[in-house]
Amino acid sequence: MEMKSVAIIGAGISGLTVANILKENFKVKVYEKENKPGGLIRCERISGSLFHICGGHVFNTKRQNVLDWFWSKFNRDEEFQKSDRNAVVYLNEELTVPYPIENHIYMCDTEFQKSVIEDLLDITAGEKREPENFEEFLMQRFGKSLYELYFKPYNEKVWKRDLKKVPLSWLEGKLPMPTVNEIMFNNINKVKEKEFVHSTFWYEKRDGSQYIADRFAEGIDIEYNHEITDIRHIDGKWCIGSETFDIVVFCGNIKELPAMLNEDILSKHREEIDNLEYHGTTSVFCHVEKNPYSWIYMPSDIHRSHRIICTGNFAASNNAEGDFTATIEFTDYITEEEIKENLKKIPFAPRYIAHKYNKYTYPIQFSDTRKLIKDIKEEMEKKQFFMTGRFVDWEYYNMDVAMDAAMKTCENIKR
Repeated sequence: MEMKSVAIIGAGISGLTVANILKENFKVKVYEKENKPGGLIRCERISGSLFHICGGHVFNTKRQNVLDWFWSKFNRDEEFQKSDRNAVVYLNEELTVPYPIENHIYMCDTEFQKSVIEDLLDITAGEKREPENFEEFLMQRFGKSLYELYFKPYNEKVWKRDLKKVPLSWLEGKLPMPTVNEIMFNNINKVKEKEFVHSTFWYEKRDGSQYIADRFAEGIDIEYNHEITDIRHIDGKWCIGSETFDIVVFCGNIKELPAMLNEDILSKHREEIDNLEYHGTTSVFCHVEKNPYSWIYMPSDIHRSHRIICTGNFAASNNAEGDFTATIEFTDYITEEEIKENLKKIPFAPRYIAHKYNKYTYPIQFSDTRKLIKDIKEEMEKKQFFMTGRFVDWEYYNMDVAMDAAMKTCENIKR
């Protein structure tokens, strides 16, 4: 029996995961608009140092299926190193507090400590009700003082919107969930938080997350520099250029689908798809002062950046000899001139090397977004057109969650 053919649109982590799982039972071809695999996890070498073009991607997960599958592709001990996450919140020149900030209130001044204690006591004594938005969640979980010092300014820099308008469903599973008792206990005993997913992580000894993408791309038929603009459904087959396929797995951006694919379900929802909101990221590659950190979170409104990712600390091979590098993130587009002006105000003396603007990095959900995506996917799957990935599911996926979603899509295809 001849194997069914599958076209996969996009060689990011989702498309590569799908390709690797399906290649044993299907004839697979991947189309990728860039000149190498990886999508948002791509990296570039600049003067010998490694630039993560969007974020600083590391691997760890509490999903056993993802762990088992991922490590079947690598020799963990030879190709990766395990590191502790040494993240901090940079409040000002005098005070850098380990992350998560709520575990280290004891490091702040006496008056602030007292105000946080009063807030936490008010929370325990107050009426319990379900928060309806991100601001209410943070206020009810941490109190006004911590909210105004860190959570509000930091998150407003990242999301560029009133936190009252951010639904909790959008950030489900990604929010800190300590109880008042845990916050107090952790401060009294100076406990370091080790429960969140990336408190420890695995990182590639060479080439960062590009190493993952390159390994996943091995043995896969990938056509690079091919941006798909037209997909047609003819006589039960999917046509891409001169080739036909039984199945399509789309791992790109749902906003691009209505223009490339004239299907009733997409036409019906075109306005809703067009109205989906998102943020981009300007990632700035810099020389910085050597430091012991992995992530540095910066709530200050003195500059526009929200974090420094010290990828130079992730692996020795990430730095050219005698160098130390990091990626500084700004939400949305910022010019090179504005970047350099902001760098003057950012700690650890960053010096500009290069930058990359990624138009799409953070999908923004509203209360009806998940239903919209679910309805579209269910209808399209009836025609053997499947969809998975951060910007087609319109979900704030980390790498491991994207792999898990791709694995579930493959299960649906195999049925």
